[in-house]
Amino acid sequence: MRTPDLDLALRVARQMVVFGAQRYSEVSVEAEVPTVAEVGRLRDALPDAWFTCENVDAPVVPPPGIPDLTCSVPACELPDNLADTRAYLPLTASMLDQPPGSIEDHFAAVIGPHPAEIRWSSLSWPEAPERDLYGESTHAEVTLLLNCDSRELDARADTHLLLVHVRRHDGDGYEERFAEWLAEQIGQKVIGAPQHS
Repeated sequence: MRTPDLDLALRVARQMVVFGAQRYSEVSVEAEVPTVAEVGRLRDALPDAWFTCENVDAPVVPPPGIPDLTCSVPACELPDNLADTRAYLPLTASMLDQPPGSIEDHFAAVIGPHPAEIRWSSLSWPEAPERDLYGESTHAEVTLLLNCDSRELDARADTHLLLVHVRRHDGDGYEERFAEWLAEQIGQKVIGAPQHS
């Protein structure tokens, strides 16, 4: 599913998650933060987030008063004056392995136009013997991409894209059939070719 409607995207994603949810399921969120001003805004809006620099050209030794952002740093350890974080941009803000339903709405509301991902993991897809589909737990996930079309968060878009993850098989179309069946269970259709990672 691809839509510019964030509420609809979240609603459909949750329908799919509920279909495979287990008591041990988790949700993780991640967003690209491109400016110093946005680092400050998201630090305050997401106090439980962790910030990380993935810029290989970032300083090896941080400036005085700035934590080493090449390692994950909790929001509460970021200083009030963030001017010296400019050399570390873009940063990634994330919250990992949270209970489903605990962070998704707030994260989606505050993330603004930035490329971001909400990923539900540790799901379990049921089997559908009538379709020759086997149950799946290892690769059962749902990802909602916000403002982008790539899990690397590098393909900006004006829409949100829902991805359903299933086990890949050797060229027999299994993953396409499984994804189509899963989409049918919540009244949706697959809209694109499989993406392999």
